[in-house]
Amino acid sequence: MSESQKRPVFLRFLSGLWDGINGLRRIVLNILFLFILIAFFAALIPKGQEPLGEDTALIVAPSGYLVDQLSAKDPFAQLMGGNDGQTETRLRDLQKAILRAKDDDKINSMVLDLGGMAGGISKLEELGQSIEAFKAAGKPVYAVGDYYSQSQYYLAAFADEIYLNPMGGVGLMGFAAYRNYYKDALDKLSINVHIFKVGQYKDFLEPYMRNDMSPASKEHNEQWLSQLWGHYTQRVEGLREMEAGSVNDLINNLDVRLQENNGNTAELALAAGFVDELLPRHLQLTKLQEKVGKNKEGDSYRGIDTGRYLALTEPAFQVKEDKVGLIVASGTILDGEQPEGSIGGDTLAELIRRAKEEKLKALVLRVDSGGGSAFASEIIRQQLLDLQEDIPVVVSMGSVAASGGYWISATSDEIWATPTTITGSIGVFGAFPTLEESLKHLGIHTDGLGTTALAGSMRVDRTLTPMAERVVQQGVEQVYRQFLDIAAEGRDTSPENIHTIAQGRVWSGEQALNNGLVDKLGGLNDAIAAAAEYAEISDYDVVEIKRLLSPGEQFMQELANNLNTQASVNPWVQPITQKIASWFSPVSEAIEELSNLNDPKGMYARCLACIAP
Repeated sequence: MSESQKRPVFLRFLSGLWDGINGLRRIVLNILFLFILIAFFAALIPKGQEPLGEDTALIVAPSGYLVDQLSAKDPFAQLMGGNDGQTETRLRDLQKAILRAKDDDKINSMVLDLGGMAGGISKLEELGQSIEAFKAAGKPVYAVGDYYSQSQYYLAAFADEIYLNPMGGVGLMGFAAYRNYYKDALDKLSINVHIFKVGQYKDFLEPYMRNDMSPASKEHNEQWLSQLWGHYTQRVEGLREMEAGSVNDLINNLDVRLQENNGNTAELALAAGFVDELLPRHLQLTKLQEKVGKNKEGDSYRGIDTGRYLALTEPAFQVKEDKVGLIVASGTILDGEQPEGSIGGDTLAELIRRAKEEKLKALVLRVDSGGGSAFASEIIRQQLLDLQEDIPVVVSMGSVAASGGYWISATSDEIWATPTTITGSIGVFGAFPTLEESLKHLGIHTDGLGTTALAGSMRVDRTLTPMAERVVQQGVEQVYRQFLDIAAEGRDTSPENIHTIAQGRVWSGEQALNNGLVDKLGGLNDAIAAAAEYAEISDYDVVEIKRLLSPGEQFMQELANNLNTQASVNPWVQPITQKIASWFSPVSEAIEELSNLNDPKGMYARCLACIAP
């Protein structure tokens, strides 16, 4: 009799059951892994696209938000149908495809399919400039859509012809800066938020101090919002050859203009000159077949999307001796290591150290951030100063480079911003919430003793002492003076002069150029060319320096990128569940903002208003 047969029947049953469960687990895991592999390779296979042939249209169809850096995503959540944050498209990939296609004889035109896109005006303008370069090569651009949101229409305006569905419209509304204020709610919850700040216009913490926007905040927000909206309207009117003021006239008299067109938004868009033809989807397709040519099957037009085009036309690998480095700093500046989509002080400093080892001729730092931790910002700036001892560093400001975003930019060799970049906001704040009153309502009290006047004074369950308040406020004021010194050093002026344009005030890129906070206006490609000129090189490669991923991370990231699906970003057609969720998002965003305040000293250079419209 074998050893297994000698065991009691019950133990043999349990052993067999365990072996069965173990075997089932292995089978399930193997099936899941096989499913992931199939999904991965299926995502790599282009759908409905033929190899690049003669007379083909480049299809520019961004999905989700235009960004400088793709956020880290969970591929398993996407694989199972979950929504792991917003869908994103990298701006630089679109620009690279467009600029490559303008010189490609096989590409005869461009089709803008913008139904899944959203973006701030700064990135839209940079992409629009690439489209203008494409048009300058003598190649037409066509825009197609069922409906154009405000951001989508800005890009569509660069097209030679714009087609709109007869059931659609153009959703122009203007820019606005509204937010929720929590003072009464905090009072009802008996939560005390102790505020420490420097700068009349530093309004990041106003929602926790007031129930409305302060006059100072309204004053400076109105200035930069008006500047950006003025750029939007002038650009659209110029591209569509409209009279000055046409956009504002339409919006401000929309009810009357709609009545004149029987309430039909599409007819109004055509009558006002915002689109060229009203065509349902099948006739839009017919029109593109006439303009571009039919595909082999005859059921569509000859076209290739930007991702497939870049993959097919990637030049043979050649290493040029001279290199310009590119590092993207996108998101809130936080202390320590952080994933893509945020700026970790240690993470970015490590990338800059790697840049020093890459034997580059120059570095471009692309900044797209409203700031964050003052400590992390200084860690990054000091690492840049170390690099500048060897090579020039040029900053390209994206949609936003304010507060901590300006801190890390200030002492670079040259600063470029777009006219609609949001920058400045030179100011500092500290915040410390205490819950002693909330706990008292629950019958919880705190008592004890300490060996010094400050011992135990920074507990959230105790009232902040006057001495502790004075200590924190002095720390905030010292960091503000440091910020002024840094900006003055970078701008070759005095801290007093910087103070007159600081105090938390936000500026557009054009205003920042006029007051000396930036050197030149232009996009990322302009900044790269300037860095090469600084380094006195003309034939060079651009090397993007990114966080090193393990083989497993690379596989999962590629899987996540290929599983992205287009999502509608039209605010007028969102499902009601999404609308309800959006109503509660300000509260969750406020909680998230507070939870991200991880500066070791509790000092922050962060801009509340700095969200590009």
